[in-house]
Amino acid sequence: QVQLVESGGGLVQTGGSLRLSCAASGPAFTRYRMGWFRQAPGQEREFVAAIAWQTGLTYYGDSVKGRFTISRDTAKNTMYLQMNSLKAEDTAVYYCASAPGGWDAHSSEEYHYWGQGTQVTVSS
Repeated sequence: QVQLVESGGGLVQTGGSLRLSCAASGPAFTRYRMGWFRQAPGQEREFVAAIAWQTGLTYYGDSVKGRFTISRDTAKNTMYLQMNSLKAEDTAVYYCASAPGGWDAHSSEEYHYWGQGTQVTVSS
């Protein structure tokens, strides 16, 4: 059984930082790639970042490049998202997801397993 549990969300002021964590359990093949998506009220789910579990190759959405850093600890089966220089528009529920395979890191359709989400609120 695959389980993804996010933590680390909260309220932060503009320009501040937060680090999200996603603890994964279940078969290793489900973690070919892991990623972060976010969804703000009334908006579609947006790709934030992804990482290839074995190689560490990273992918970022245009809106977070240079501010967010994705990483993973394979020994702990945990993925992280370090978010710096936060803006009000980063406010959303952030979801951790894992994909057993696929070709497009940005596509939510390739991610078969999802966490429950953690709220990030950036106040100005």
